Amino acid sequence: MTTATTATLANKEHRYIGKPVKRHDGFEKVTGQAQYAGDIKLSGMLYAKMKTSPHAHARILSIDASRARALPGVRSVITGEHGTAKVGIYMQDKSVIATDYVRYAGEVVAAVAADTLRIAEQAIELIEVEYEPLPALLDVCEAAAEGAPLIHPDLGSYAHSEGVFFPEPGTNIANHTRIRRGNMEAGFAEADIILENTFSQKQVFHVPLETHVTIVQWALDDQIKIWCSGQSPFSVRDLFAIGFEIDRNKIEVNIPFVGGGFGGKAGIHLEPLVGLLSRAAGGRPVKLVPTREEECATLPCRQGQFARIKTGCKKDGTIVAEAVEILWDAGAYADYGVNIGRASSTSACGPYYIPNVCIDAKTVYTNKLFGTAYRGFGHPECFFAIERQRDLMARELGMDPTDFRLKNMLYPGLTTVTGELVTENTGRPDKCLKSAARMIDLHTPYTEAEKAEMRLSGKYRAKAACVLQKAPAMPTWSASSALVQMNEDGSVRISVSGVDYGQGTYTVLQQIVAERLNLPIEKVNINRSVNTTLSPYDWQTVASRMTVICGMAVADAADDLKRQTLEIAAIALRASVHEIALGEGYVYVMQNPHLRVGFDKLAIGYVYENGNAIGGPLIGRGRAIAQGLSNLDPETGQGKAAIDWTYGAHAVELEVDTNTGDIEVLQFANCLDVGQVMNEQLLRGQTVGGILQGIGCALSEAVNYNDQGKMITNNFTDYKIPTFKDMPGEIKLDVVQTPQLDGPYGARGAGEHPLISVTAVIANALANATGAQFHDLPLSATRVHAKLEELREGQVNEIAEGMENFEPTACTA
Repeated sequence: MTTATTATLANKEHRYIGKPVKRHDGFEKVTGQAQYAGDIKLSGMLYAKMKTSPHAHARILSIDASRARALPGVRSVITGEHGTAKVGIYMQDKSVIATDYVRYAGEVVAAVAADTLRIAEQAIELIEVEYEPLPALLDVCEAAAEGAPLIHPDLGSYAHSEGVFFPEPGTNIANHTRIRRGNMEAGFAEADIILENTFSQKQVFHVPLETHVTIVQWALDDQIKIWCSGQSPFSVRDLFAIGFEIDRNKIEVNIPFVGGGFGGKAGIHLEPLVGLLSRAAGGRPVKLVPTREEECATLPCRQGQFARIKTGCKKDGTIVAEAVEILWDAGAYADYGVNIGRASSTSACGPYYIPNVCIDAKTVYTNKLFGTAYRGFGHPECFFAIERQRDLMARELGMDPTDFRLKNMLYPGLTTVTGELVTENTGRPDKCLKSAARMIDLHTPYTEAEKAEMRLSGKYRAKAACVLQKAPAMPTWSASSALVQMNEDGSVRISVSGVDYGQGTYTVLQQIVAERLNLPIEKVNINRSVNTTLSPYDWQTVASRMTVICGMAVADAADDLKRQTLEIAAIALRASVHEIALGEGYVYVMQNPHLRVGFDKLAIGYVYENGNAIGGPLIGRGRAIAQGLSNLDPETGQGKAAIDWTYGAHAVELEVDTNTGDIEVLQFANCLDVGQVMNEQLLRGQTVGGILQGIGCALSEAVNYNDQGKMITNNFTDYKIPTFKDMPGEIKLDVVQTPQLDGPYGARGAGEHPLISVTAVIANALANATGAQFHDLPLSATRVHAKLEELREGQVNEIAEGMENFEPTACTA
C-alpha cells in the first residue's frame, strides 16, 4: 500500500498549525509505559464476572444465587432486584441489570465479585436462572409494523430528552424524527422519472483493541470513584448521579489512556453494574474486564438499518422530490440510538438541494444486541443508501453519475433539508468530488486491450465516485472548557476533559497553544488523564467536535493566559501592552528585543530585585459552546441542526474476480473540505484508518444471529475485520480548505468522515464492473459470486446480457 498527498497541506503562515507535529503520546504507547484501565490495581480489589441470558426474549421466572454466594472467596452477588435503576443518555430505557425480562441474548442477569477472577468464573456457573422463552422480534420492519408485539410496553413512561426525541408509546418506535419541505405530491407530479429502492445493512462491531474495562469503588459514605475506558467522563458522572439519585460532587470519574473507542465507549455502560457490586461488597473496589466474546455479545454495537428511498427527477437530471424512510434497528435498548436516528434525518438526502422532501427516521426496538454511537453516527449507513440511489438514478437517466451529482449539489445560497442557509464558508462538496474524480482519472475509459484482458481473465475493473457529509450530532448546549497553566520553568500545561483515545486530539490542542503563545511546542504539555474532580468540564469526546469546540476553548484559555502574561510583563518591562510581544518563552519589547523577561520569571509572580512581587500564578481559562444550534420543529424538522458541516468525496478503482467473487481495491482517492488542516500527519492517519474501516464494513463485517436470536459472530473467527492485507494498492489524498469561521484557525472536524460513503463507492464500482446491483451489505466474496452466477444463468434481470458480454467502462452511465 502506498499513499500520496496531492496538495501541500501545511499553511506556511503558521508555525505549528498544519504541520506534521508528532503525536504527544507516541513514545509512551510504543514503549508500553502508557497506563490503561486494565493496568490499574487497587488495594483490596475484587474481580467481576457477568452471567448473561441465552435467550433473545424471555421472562425471568426465578434466579437462585445461593450456591454462588456460599462459594468461598465470593464477596458480592447481584441480580435484577438490586439493579432496578434506569440509565441512559437520551432515553432512560435500560435497567442496570435485567429485572423481569431479558430483551437480547447476552443481556446481564446476574454478576459476581470475588477475590480472584477464577472464583468469580466458578460462581457464575453456580447461579441458576429459570426462563420462560418468548417470541423474539429480529426483523426491524416487522418490529416497526402496527400491531407488532411490544418489546417495551412501558415506553410511554420512560424519561427522555423531551422536545428533541419523540417516542411512540404502544409501538416499538423509540423515536420518530420527521423532516418536511415543499409539496411532495406536486414534486413527484413534476418528475419525468421516479425510482424507488430499498437498502439494508446489518449491525457491525466497533472492535476497539481495549474492551470496556471498568473499576468502581463505592464507599460506605456514598463517595464513589470510577476508573474506566470511556469517552465521556462527565457524562458517566452525570448519568450515574441521575440513575442512583446521588450528588455529583460525590462521584469522581477517572479516564486513563484509552485503547480505542469509535463511539462505542460514549455515554455510560458497565459503571453502574460494577458500582453495585462494590457497594454490595462493603465498598471494596471491583474490576470488570470483558472478554472479547462478552464485548461482542453484551456491550453495544453499531445499529442496523433498513432504508426506502423514492426519488423523482426531470429528464435533465434535476431532482425535484425525494421521500426517505429509515428504520434504525436499535436492538433491545435505544438510550443512545434515538439520537442516531435524529442525526441521520438531517443528512438523509445528502449534500444535495431538493425542493420537496419527506424524511421519516424511526428508531425501532428489536430483540438484538443494542446499538450505540459508531464512527460516523448513522451517516455511513445513510450514505450507502443515498449514494447507491444516486448512481441507480443516473443509470436510469442515461447520465454520467458525477455530472448528476454536481447538477444537484448544495451550493452557496441554497438551503439544507432543515432550512439552513449554505454560505461561502459552509464548505464545497463539489470541489471535493472533482478532486477525488481527478485523482483516479475517473472518466478515462479502459482501452480495448484492457477490456479484452478482463474478459479473458474474468477479473473486471471499474471506477466510481461518491460524496459525503456530516455535522457534529450533539445537544444545543454541548460545551467544552479548558485551563492553560504556566509552570515555574516557563513551560505550560493544558488541562481538558476531552479524551484522546487514539485520534490525536491532544496533539492538536498542543499545537493551538504553541501557536497562540509563540512557544516551542516542546514546552507545551497536556494532562494525559482526566479526573472529573480536577479537570474542567467537557460534554463528551464524540461527533468530530473536539477540534472545533474544545479547540476553541483551548484557544480561548491560551489567549487568556497571554493577556495575563502581557499585563504583568508590561509592568516589569515598563512598557505598554501594545509595545510588547511573546516569543520563544519570553516577553520582549518589539522595538528593542533585547529588553525581555522570561516566562519563568512571570509564571508564579514577578519578583523585583528588592523582593517586592506582583502578579501571581498565571492560569488561563477558556470555554466554548455549540453556538446557534436549535431544536428541530417536531412536525417539519426545520431548524439549525449543525454548527459546521464537513463535506468530502471518495473515488475508487477496484477489480472483481468473477470466478471467485473476490474484490480487490486497486486505488482509493479521498478529498475532504477540512477548513484548515491542523496536523497533516494526523489527518492522513485518520483518513487512511477510516477508509480501511469502511472497506471492512463494505466487504466482510456483519453481526449475524440464528433463528432464535442468538449471536453467532461473537469472536474474530466468525466476525471478519480487515487487516493490512486489505489495504488498497494505492491511497491518494487531497484537501479543500474552506475556512469554518467559528473553528480554530478555520478548522472543522474530520475524524469520522473518511468512513462515510466507502461502502457506497465500492458497491457502485462493483456494479460498474459487473452489472450486479447490491442493495445490502456486506459484499462478501460468497455473496458476490452467487449473484454473478445468477446473472450468468439469467436468473436476475438486472442487465440485458450475460457477464461474458458485459462491457466495463470507467464510469458506466
